[in-house]
Amino acid sequence: MANYFSIFLVVLTFASGLIWLIDSLVFAPKRRERMALANSANGQTSLLKPDEQLPWLTDTAQQIFPVIAFVLVLRSFLYEPFQIPSGSMMPTLLVGDFILVEKFSYGLKDPVMRKKFVEIGEPKRGDVVVFKYPVDPNLDYIKRVVGLPGDRVIYRNKQIQVKPACDSATACPEIQTMALTFVNEGEEFQNFAPLEKYTEQLGEVSHNIYRTKSHLTRSNEYYQQPGTQVDEWLVPEGHYFVMGDNRDNSLDGRFWGFVPEENLVGKAVAIWISFEFDRAPSSWVPGWIPTDVRFSRVGGIQ
Repeated sequence: MANYFSIFLVVLTFASGLIWLIDSLVFAPKRRERMALANSANGQTSLLKPDEQLPWLTDTAQQIFPVIAFVLVLRSFLYEPFQIPSGSMMPTLLVGDFILVEKFSYGLKDPVMRKKFVEIGEPKRGDVVVFKYPVDPNLDYIKRVVGLPGDRVIYRNKQIQVKPACDSATACPEIQTMALTFVNEGEEFQNFAPLEKYTEQLGEVSHNIYRTKSHLTRSNEYYQQPGTQVDEWLVPEGHYFVMGDNRDNSLDGRFWGFVPEENLVGKAVAIWISFEFDRAPSSWVPGWIPTDVRFSRVGGIQ
């Protein structure tokens, strides 16, 4: 749906701009000439306003083109808003958070074919990224980058270990265990089970995650990606390995694989507003109407 909207914006911008251009080059001079002849014949200056002299289609195109062009540039190359629909990135992102995604962080892409034409940067370990779901590119997903191209990622005993990519066989870095610090338990519940909150150091990024106590999680049962073992993944070149911060309640790279570089949409950088939808199912008020605004959540994303 998001790509359809991009195509719609491009078509509307091109069409309105083309109408404006053709009118300026072909029809506007003829209108001015007719007006000048009419004024000279009447011996007075026309009192018609400019918008009354324009055809409806041309007038509409001139009014909407600057607005649509601005929205297209902003949404395609600078920032795009998204809404968080699930709890897979708790506690970093909650259902009802509205975020801004920086589109130029990983290069500029054309809004239709999504081909990169300007190199700017690459994802870093710990970035929260929005991407086209590899299984269904019509869907946008958001997860955290854990593995970079060439990395060997291990998720064992609910702790991440990474052996960074190495070009040299003699001076390769050792496996790095991502530090975890216990924060609290029972702050949130999922499926009636209390969640344990930890602070994780992932690269240069310190952020919070949720885990369950059980060692027999859905993750252990349904890992799909081949590796040296069931809980290891070797990230191919041009791909990234991502996981949700709600570790035992996230459908992420452990199940469906890796994110190709061309699927990246951008980096999630800020929460610009956050709504709470805590309403009883029996309520007559529609569920999409917020019950509260969480102003405390507005700010940058770690």
